[in-house]
Parts: sequence; C-alpha cells; structure tokens
Amino acid sequence: MIEVCWAPMLAAFSVPLDQSDDEVVIALCLEGIRYAIHVTAVMSMKTHRDAFVTSVAKFTSLHAPADIKQKNIDAIKAILTIADEDGNYLQEAWEHILTCVSRFEHLHLLGEGRPPAATFFAFPQNDSEKLKQSKSTILPVLKNKGPGRMQYAAASVLRGSYDSAGIAGNTVGSVTSEQMNNLVSNLNMLEQVGSSEMNRIFTQSQKLNSEAIIDFVKALSKVSMEELQSASDPRVFSLTKLVEIAHYNMNRIRLVWSSIWHVLSDFFVTIGCSENLSVAIFAMDSLRQLSMQFLDREELANYNFQNEFMKPFVIVMRRSNAVEIRELIIRCVSQIVLSRVNNVKSGWKSMFMVFTTAAYDDHKNIVLLAFEIIEKIIKQYFPYITETETTTFTDCVNCLIAFTNSRFNKDTSLNAIAFLQFCATKLAERDLGSSSRNKDKEVSIKISSPSPQTGKDGKQENGETKDKEDHLYFWFPLLAGLSELSFDPRPEIRKSALQVLFETLRNHGHLFSLSLWERVFESVLFPIFDYVRHAIDPTGGYSPEQGIDGDMGELDQDAWLYGTCTLALQLVVDLFVKFYNTVNPLLRKVLLLLVSFIRRPHQSLAGIGIAAFVRLMSNAGDLFSEEKWLEVVLSLKEAANATLPDFSYIVSGESLAIAHEQNNGETAESDMPKDESERLVTHRLYASISDVKCRAAVQLLLIQAVMEIYSMYRSHLSAKSALVLFDALHEVASHAHSINTNTTLRSKLQELGSMTQMQDPPLLRLETESYQICLTFLQNLILDRPPTFDEAEVESCLVNLCEEVLQFYIVTACSGQTPETFTSGQCQWLIPLGSGKQRELAARAPLIVATLQAIGSLGDSSFEKNLPHLFPLLSSLISCEHGSNDVQVALSDMLSSSVGSVLLRSC
Repeated sequence: MIEVCWAPMLAAFSVPLDQSDDEVVIALCLEGIRYAIHVTAVMSMKTHRDAFVTSVAKFTSLHAPADIKQKNIDAIKAILTIADEDGNYLQEAWEHILTCVSRFEHLHLLGEGRPPAATFFAFPQNDSEKLKQSKSTILPVLKNKGPGRMQYAAASVLRGSYDSAGIAGNTVGSVTSEQMNNLVSNLNMLEQVGSSEMNRIFTQSQKLNSEAIIDFVKALSKVSMEELQSASDPRVFSLTKLVEIAHYNMNRIRLVWSSIWHVLSDFFVTIGCSENLSVAIFAMDSLRQLSMQFLDREELANYNFQNEFMKPFVIVMRRSNAVEIRELIIRCVSQIVLSRVNNVKSGWKSMFMVFTTAAYDDHKNIVLLAFEIIEKIIKQYFPYITETETTTFTDCVNCLIAFTNSRFNKDTSLNAIAFLQFCATKLAERDLGSSSRNKDKEVSIKISSPSPQTGKDGKQENGETKDKEDHLYFWFPLLAGLSELSFDPRPEIRKSALQVLFETLRNHGHLFSLSLWERVFESVLFPIFDYVRHAIDPTGGYSPEQGIDGDMGELDQDAWLYGTCTLALQLVVDLFVKFYNTVNPLLRKVLLLLVSFIRRPHQSLAGIGIAAFVRLMSNAGDLFSEEKWLEVVLSLKEAANATLPDFSYIVSGESLAIAHEQNNGETAESDMPKDESERLVTHRLYASISDVKCRAAVQLLLIQAVMEIYSMYRSHLSAKSALVLFDALHEVASHAHSINTNTTLRSKLQELGSMTQMQDPPLLRLETESYQICLTFLQNLILDRPPTFDEAEVESCLVNLCEEVLQFYIVTACSGQTPETFTSGQCQWLIPLGSGKQRELAARAPLIVATLQAIGSLGDSSFEKNLPHLFPLLSSLISCEHGSNDVQVALSDMLSSSVGSVLLRSC
C-alpha cells in the first residue's frame, strides 16, 4: 500500500505546506508527514522514508532564515517530534534532522548576539576582506550585539539551497535593509522553539537501541565534519555534541561502545589532522576531555579498550604536520595518564606509542618535552605500568630505546640508557625470589604467574624457572636495543650502551636459563659483531677498509676497531667465563665467533680475534673438559687452515702485463690502464698482494697464540689434542715451505718489486717458527707421556718431521749443485752461495740446530732403528755450506754423542 500511494501522499502534504498558510491545513499536513515517516521507517523503506524526512526538513526553511514563517516553525517542532518518536528507525535520515539542529543552533546564537564559532576558528582573513568589513554599515539592531555580526547575519540571509554546506561567502554589500529587518524579526520567531528541546535529541540518545545509536553517531560525525571544514564559517557545535553523547552512552555494553568509538576515532583523526590549526586543537582537547571521562571507568580484565580509545592520539601524532598539535597531544596524554594513573590499564600501550613517535620528531622541543614526561612516569609510576598488562613493559623499553637514538641531545640518550638499566633491574627483581615474597612488594613488576611449578625431579621451583621461560622475551627488546647502540656514531653513547648491556648481563645473568642464554648470544651479543665481520672485505673494493668506511660514514674506523669492537669482544669472553657452568654448551658458538674474526682478511680484526681467543683460554682453560679442549684445538686448526696465504693469482698469467710494466720502470699507478680489463687486473693484483700479506701476518700471530695457549695448559692437553695442534701447525709450515720453494713465484715477486714489499723467500719466518713449534709439541709429548699416549706414533711423527726439515735444508743449501755432484763422487768446483741465500740459511739455522738436538734426544733403541734413514741426511749436512756455525757445532755434538756411541757399540 505504501509503495503504491507514497508519492501521491508526499505531493498531497507538500503542496499545501508550500502554498497555504492556514494553521489547520499546515497542522494536518505535518501530521500526515509524521505518520508517513513512522510507517516507512518502521518497515525500513529507506527511499520513501528519506523523501518524507527531506521534505519536512526543507520546510523548516532554516537554510534561508529571511523567509521563515510560522509554518516553518511548526515544521521545526515536527522534526523534533519525529526524532523523539522514531529515532530507532531513522538510520541515515538522522543526517537531515541533525543538519536542521545545527542550523537552528547557529541562528539561535546569532539572535542572542553571541559571537559565532567562526570568530575563533575561521582562517585568517586577508587585508582586503578586513577593509571591506570595516567599511560596512552595521544596523542599529545588531550593534549592541558586538562588532562584526553583520557579515554572519548577511551570510545567513543569503544562504543558497537546502543542500548547501556551511555558510555562503556572499558579500555584505548585497544585503538590503529590508532583508536584514526580516532576518531580525524571524530570529525572534525561533525563540518559540527552546534550546532545551533541541538538546533533548542528544540527551535522549542513550535511549536509542544499539543499531540506532551507531547511525546517530555516524550522522552527527558527518554533520560535524561539514561544520568544521567550512572555509568561511567553521563551527564546533556538533563536535561538542559528539563529546556529550559519547559521555551519555559510555555505559552501553562493550560491543556497542566499540562500534561507536570506531566511528568517533576516525572522526577525531580526520579533524585532528585538519589544516585549520584552531579546529585541530579544539578536536584534540575534546578528545582529551572524553578520554579523562572514560578513564574514570574501571577497565574489565582481558579488555584493551583503553588502548583503542587513545589510538587517535597516536595516529594524529604520526600524521600531523603541525608542531603545535604534536606538542598538544604530548601534553594531553601526559595529563590523562598522570591524573588517572590508578585507572590506566591497556592505555599504557598507546601512551608509549605517542612518546615513541615523539622521540623521532624533527623538532627538538617535542623530543625534550616527551622525554621529560617519560622520565617522570618511569621514576614515579613504574609499578603501574605492568600492573595488569605485562606487554607494556616491552612498550616502555621500546620507547626508551627510541629516545636513545635522539640526535638532538646527548644527555637525553644517556638518560634513556640509564632508564633501560633501571628497567632491567626491575625485571630482575621479579625473578629473584618466590612469588610469595614478591607478592607484597608494590614496586615489583608483575610479569609472571605466581603459582609455583614442579620440576622434572619432583622438586618445587617456586615458579622461577617457569618465569624465566615464560617471560624470556621480556629481556629481548631491552638487551637488543642496547646492542644496536654499539653502532651509534657517538662514542659516549656506544660506551654507555655497552657498559649497561654487559653490566645487566653480569648482574642478572644468574637468573637466565641455558635457553635464554642461547638466544642472548645469538640475538643480542653476536649481532654486535655481524656488521664489522661482514663489512670489511677487500675483494669488493679498492681498499680493505672501503667496506667499513663506506657504510659507517663519519664513524672513525680505528675508534670502532680498537675501541668498541675490541672492548665488546673482551666483554663477551668475560661473560662466557663468568657463567661458564651454565653456558658451556655454547663454547662452540663462541669459538666460531672468534674464528670468524681470525679468518677475516683484515689484520686488525684478526688480531682482535686472536687476542680474545687467548683471553678466553687464559681465563677458562682450567674449566675445560677433554671434550671442550678438543673443540678448542679443532677451532685453532680451522683458523690456521682458513688463513693460509694464497699466492695463486700472483703466479697466474693474468698479472704478467703488470710485472712487465714494473720491470720496465713503470708503475701501475703512474699510467692510466689502457682498458677496463687491465684496470681490473691491476686492482685484483693489488688486492691479492694485500690479502697475502695480511694472511701471513695473521698466521704469525696465530702460531704465537697457539704456543702461548699450549704453554699455559700443556698439562691439560691430551695426546689427541696435542697432535691436532701439531697437524694444524705442520700444515701451516708445509704450506709456507711450498711457497718459499716456488721459484716461479719468487721470481714473479722480485719482478713486481716495490708493489709487494715482501722479503725473499716471502714466508721464511712463518715456516721456521711453525716447524720449531711442531718439534716442541712432539718432544714435550714424549716427555710428558699424557693419557692415551702412543709412544710409537709420536716418535714416528718426530723422526719424519726431522727428516723433512733436514731434507728441506739440504736442498736449499745445495740448490746450486747438480744431482751428479752427490752421486758421481767426482771432485768439482762449487760456486759459493750468494748473500741472499746465506741470509736464508742463517734464518733456518736455529731450526736445524733444534732438529739435530731432537734427533740426539731420541732413545738409544729408537735412534738405532731410525739411523739408516737419518745418516745420509747427516752426512749431506757436512758437505753443505751453512749460514751459521751453530749448525756445524750442533751436528758435531750430535755425531759425537749419538752416532759415535752406536759405532762404538757395533765395534
């Protein structure tokens, strides 16, 4: 029936309303429209309902107040009745009713002579507009109602159509005196409708059902948005009403209130980011008032609505370009939290998000103000932060970490680091005792379940172990944030962060389980060194230092390597030693860290790694079991193998051109490369030489460190561990010897000349010292006879080593002779060795002396058994030219003491 007759009814009611002034007709028409709206609204006939509501809203004539008559006043009253009786069914039609209410309030203020909101919220006018206003004539009837009212009255008179949003921007000069007099008369007619009747719409909103209140809030938000975004006449009437209805409806069930707040939240974010600063400030202050009211209500357990309620502050803080708004938000949130600290539960999360955003602000005053408030909160109200919501501890820590990165004030960063240490202390206090002892401590952080747990062995653990596992991640943001500061370009920040990080671990590490320590080492400590371990790599640039210099910017490389990095590595080692009983399963990972330093193609880094390795051994060696020592020596062997100098590229044919240039007196640096390929060859050659020299130096440091560790813990090492060390150093010595006897390589290095600045042979010292230590290992094994010692195996190794060393020496000393010289027996003239060869033999002499002494120290039976292999070598030594008389003296002593006694016994 409605579907068929609604259009004729609308026409029947609308035409008389528009054309007639008869009171009876007007009353009947308005009554008919009211009934039509009721029927269509109840049956959810949206289009038909909106047509009737729009019709009666237009008949209010509030959009054109100069034409208001008594029938329009009756239409306004009809609107109020409709809102009161059919509010639950109006849905989107609420927008038309609330628009009428907004326009009525505007005219009512104008009639009373009170200054409209535009006086305070309009954009600043330009000079021409101000001049026009000053020249306009103000009618006497409005003069007593304050200056400047005429432009608003005129704009009201000349408002366009019903659908126009805001007040039209017409000029004042086009308003006639007759129009103004009609306006004044009509404004007086509006007094028939009291403001209290209008406000009833808002006060009765709490009686709307759950769906209707959401529609009501959506409509009011839309009307308020139109009011506030008006360029010429921004108003805050609907905004203040939004705050009021939010207050009236706070007692609704959480589900409904969440839906309401979802609408309001988007609204406050939009207005808070408005370009009109005055409007944005008013919106944020309104949100503050609403938040204060909301925090007076107690939040139920497992709810986080406070957090949702304060999120608009966070979003506007992140999006707003106005410094004033961001500062206002900080002050608002501060006032909200500090005045309602007892009631804040999940709201802490949004609060910390606001201050975290402020920490990264581009304006110094914002950062300092935010940190001043955070400082006060942590000092005075820390127990409240994690009282009910344990994750807010992490939010607090993340906020402080954000302030540690402040680039405006070094003191702010240092204070933030100190507060992180304070947080760590509080976190540790919760784990120190049983839950019963901590229960009465108001300052303890409630981060775990108070119920004691029972371990696998049936003993009660008082919840401590459970706490450690359940809340393991609470330590992580704090410790990881401190570790990241080790890359800060400011030396004071780096030093303070490392100090606090390792003090925290030293002081509270006894509370950590092995699983927590594993994650601390993997995610907190080792990442400190990841950057420098991967950044310094000469293969990717022209210089070994290019990687770190390019990435670290202004940070001085030496300050990092010899300061921060060295200190951090030492502290990691000390930490491992201190908690060795707990963390000993992590030894392999710590050794891998140290080896990763040693194998880097950077002498300073490798030196740092070797020094830390020795430090670890000197402090913890007594604690190691045989299995741990085996891990240690295998790590040393891995490091030795990984740092073997590689001369392959230098020997390759690719670099022949560079060698010829060097030979012709040219340098690769003085001439521009002919093409890209030559430039790349030159670069690779320089990089290869640099790498070789670095590795040679590192291996010298490494074998010295091995000897130092061996000397300290000789009695702790099993025969197996000692032989592993022997194999490692024997590999180093053999490789060095192969390089030293490579005539092609040595010739190439001499051709390259000043490019290499390497002695000839290039690895002589490394070879002799490595062989010397190998001899020492084997001789000491025979003397010490440790458990699982196989004498025959060790003696065999010793004899083979002595043969190897003597053979190498003889070949070197007699390298100018032909093979026939040794076998034919014919007497030939020998050419004396050159000075270079003499120096080489002199450098090898101490090793030969030690080898002869080792042969002489063999037992009688062993000596006799191996004499057939050794004697030809000994006899060859006699005919060699030597660089030092010590070899001849040692040979003489050995022949007289050992060989002589064998000869005498055989006779």
